[in-house]
Amino acid sequence: MLVALYNRTFDEEAAPLLKRIIDQLRTHQMQMIFYKDFYDRLQKYVPFDETPRLFTGKSDLPPHTDMLFSLGGDGTMLDAVCFTGNTNIPLIGINLGRLGFLAAIPEEEVEAAIKSIVRGSYTFEKRTLLHLDSSVPLFDGAPFALNEFTIHRKDSSSMIKIHTYLNGEFLNTYWADGLIVSTPTGSTGYSLSCGGPVVFPQTSSFLITPVAPHNLNTRSIIVPDDNVISFEVEGRTEQFLCTLDARTETITSHVQLAVKKETFTISLLRPDEHNFLRTIRQKLYWGIDRRN
Repeated sequence: MLVALYNRTFDEEAAPLLKRIIDQLRTHQMQMIFYKDFYDRLQKYVPFDETPRLFTGKSDLPPHTDMLFSLGGDGTMLDAVCFTGNTNIPLIGINLGRLGFLAAIPEEEVEAAIKSIVRGSYTFEKRTLLHLDSSVPLFDGAPFALNEFTIHRKDSSSMIKIHTYLNGEFLNTYWADGLIVSTPTGSTGYSLSCGGPVVFPQTSSFLITPVAPHNLNTRSIIVPDDNVISFEVEGRTEQFLCTLDARTETITSHVQLAVKKETFTISLLRPDEHNFLRTIRQKLYWGIDRRN
């Protein structure tokens, strides 16, 4: 079994845990390929008899890679999506960060998760991505996101106007700091912090959630994901921010933008003892009430 290991924000305090993970993979005779920048920082703390196989991007990942371990928080998982893209390489997230909705396996369950993988006790969860079409090249050939797309004000404290259309038909003009279009996976991210609902990952939908809207009767709306959502942006300044997950581009009002469902999905590998309900109970503390 060939597994890739990716980490973007190496913290020396995590070195003992990372060594434990690598030792466990070695114990089960798994072949490993490391993200080069991660390996360069790791080798000071973890001994290697020889330089392992390395990758620097999607093109370097062998097509027969069985899975990619994302070692970090949810932001690391979102980065890892850009490496796997349409390769069908599954992702598994080990949480070295804080909340961990995507990187849901905590430190104390690492060994159990690896044992589950070895014995084949896991499932694949298919997750929808969104795709951005734009009139100028954006996001370096990876115009897709697992969590969300946003438009946001940049150089002014003034609100912006975002005229929004579904399949070319006018939906609403949002007077707000910005607008989020989220996948079901992203419903527990930025959209949730702006008052959006939690949506199960299997739901075929997009969420449109305004950021600090001035229209008090404007709330999140859920639309089928076979819609194309397009935008026209106005504001007192010429520049705005456009994001896909944690990646950001600066655009002007002349750039045409439209969001739709991506043609491919990604797979999250989950040990059988992990599922979405367990995650929201643990992360959002649902069901924890003195009356229960």
